[in-house]
Amino acid sequence: MSHASLPDATPSKGIPLHIKVLIGFILGAVIGLVAHFVAPGSPLVLGLVGYVAQPIGQIFLALLFMLVLPLMFSALVLGVAELGDVASLGRLGWRTLLYTAVVTLIAVAIGLLMVNLIGPGHGLDRAMLDQAMAQGAQKAGEIAATGQQMDFMKLLLGIVPKNVVAAAVDDKQKLGVMFFALMIGIGLVMTPTPATKAFKTALQGLFEICMRLIGMIIKLAPYAVACLMFALCAQFGWELLLVLGKFALTVILAIAVHMFIVLPLWVKFAGGMSPRAFFRGSEEALLTAFATASSTGTLPITLRVAEQNLHLPRKVSRFVLTVGASANHHGTALFEGITVLFLAQAFQIELTLVHQVMVLGLCLLGGIGTAGVPAGSLPVIAMICGVLGIPPEGVGIILGVDRFLDMCRTALNVTGDLATAVVVANRSGELADEAPEAPETVA
Repeated sequence: MSHASLPDATPSKGIPLHIKVLIGFILGAVIGLVAHFVAPGSPLVLGLVGYVAQPIGQIFLALLFMLVLPLMFSALVLGVAELGDVASLGRLGWRTLLYTAVVTLIAVAIGLLMVNLIGPGHGLDRAMLDQAMAQGAQKAGEIAATGQQMDFMKLLLGIVPKNVVAAAVDDKQKLGVMFFALMIGIGLVMTPTPATKAFKTALQGLFEICMRLIGMIIKLAPYAVACLMFALCAQFGWELLLVLGKFALTVILAIAVHMFIVLPLWVKFAGGMSPRAFFRGSEEALLTAFATASSTGTLPITLRVAEQNLHLPRKVSRFVLTVGASANHHGTALFEGITVLFLAQAFQIELTLVHQVMVLGLCLLGGIGTAGVPAGSLPVIAMICGVLGIPPEGVGIILGVDRFLDMCRTALNVTGDLATAVVVANRSGELADEAPEAPETVA
């Protein structure tokens, strides 16, 4: 059954939307840094941040999150239904799972290698350590308490929800909603009746409505991105990056290696697509992910660029990207591994090779169980620290720079989702069949 393509949110004339987003990003950052340099902490700057920039950014995010759940549900059900049979779903599912696990393990291994080579936590001044922890003591305590309540068995069991409505409300249980959508999709494939065909048509209508509304909302992205960057830079400037410079540098280097070396090679040799075309086609989604620090909130844009810019088949992109927004977190797993080893170094706790292999496995599971929202990885880091005997409250050390690093790792998460979709489409023989020009197509 043929379906209409995604409604186009990109203006047909004038400056392309992704260029506008980039301009908004740069302007917001520059004005924020100037404000921080000229009048740090002044009532005017704090007023602009608290009453203008942050509310505009939060409203934009809320508008996206409002539509994410119906979009995720309808996209995954339709993606499964369009596969046509359960055997195709099995092949697609196993490919997605295998590629996600392997490439996430590579990401964590890169992070662990970087943190061992650079040693950002070694020789950290104890007074500075205590000061950093004191500044974020309350939030760190809340994160540590949340982490202590989590366990991996509970996360795994939570994939099958007892109450799908409750799972939809809880960000940490989005995998439960994905499982429910997967089962509905399988049911649609196995029950080809007029009633189920009507239900599928209704879901397609819901999906197209969500994408049309998102197309309207996303036109506000340049202004929202400018506000979010202004708020971040006006409040913190570069000082916090300088205080925890080695830690931030370690994270950024590891993300850069994975994002600009590993994933392009993977896309080129396993996905059959030019890395240059891949990054140019993905630019809008990556900028939005960086600014919002939410892979779930970026999902609508990710789906659109996958179909319109990268020309991936709907049945692959909807399945892989919807599942990926909840479970395929290369950047998050990498960051969790670096942070755990950094805190061990800071507290002078020696982790053997066996412990580090354990961290590798825990981060793989943690990346799957992390909510795709800003700072969603911090409770998982606290949980892993508790398992290894590292004080979970130590997460307070990194709270100052976490927002910036969260933006970086979210951009990697979304890049990893799109790269996985390209590789799965190519390996499934779908890319060549439906989009022969994809490797050379530029947005």
